[in-house]
Amino acid sequence: MKNSLIIILFFAAGIASGLSGLIPSGVLGDGASRIALCALMFCVGISIGSDSTVLGNLRRLDPRLLLLPLMTITGTLAGSAIVSINLPGRSVTDCLAVGSGFGYYSLSSIFINEYKGTELGTVALLANIMREIITLLGAPLMVRWFGKLAPISAGGATSMDTTLPIIVRCSGEEYVILSIVHGFAVDFSVPFLVTLFCNL
Repeated sequence: MKNSLIIILFFAAGIASGLSGLIPSGVLGDGASRIALCALMFCVGISIGSDSTVLGNLRRLDPRLLLLPLMTITGTLAGSAIVSINLPGRSVTDCLAVGSGFGYYSLSSIFINEYKGTELGTVALLANIMREIITLLGAPLMVRWFGKLAPISAGGATSMDTTLPIIVRCSGEEYVILSIVHGFAVDFSVPFLVTLFCNL
């Protein structure tokens, strides 16, 4: 929860800086975004590569549970396609691109901003931050109403990092490895799916 509020505060501070003219227009162009994105991907690679327990714990999982990332991706894309019906001025592919962020706001919003423009990039950022906040606040109710896998699926790509503590608290420690594997698999799909739908 604290991490989400910090992100929202930074986002609000960026908007305020842009509106006030503190940062001149064009200072942070596409080049700066690409450098930040490459640095982010490098850090994600380091964090995954340095965790030696992931592969060993993966072997002990029930193989049927490995379908959860696929179900999360399918459900999110289906929901995004349905939502596009009621959004005038936005194509199905725009909504699918936004949905393909799966809560990974930093990566997906940069891609969408480059391919589709600032407006849709901002929508993607807000949609993905909201997904994380809803998971953080709603995890106890999700477990009660839909079962212990619900907050993992709702967390999307964040189920291996920012929403992991609330998932463990609400679903139980036995779901830690599944949550990490789920987050990794969904996280890995983001750059491919976002660029796919942005290019359609």
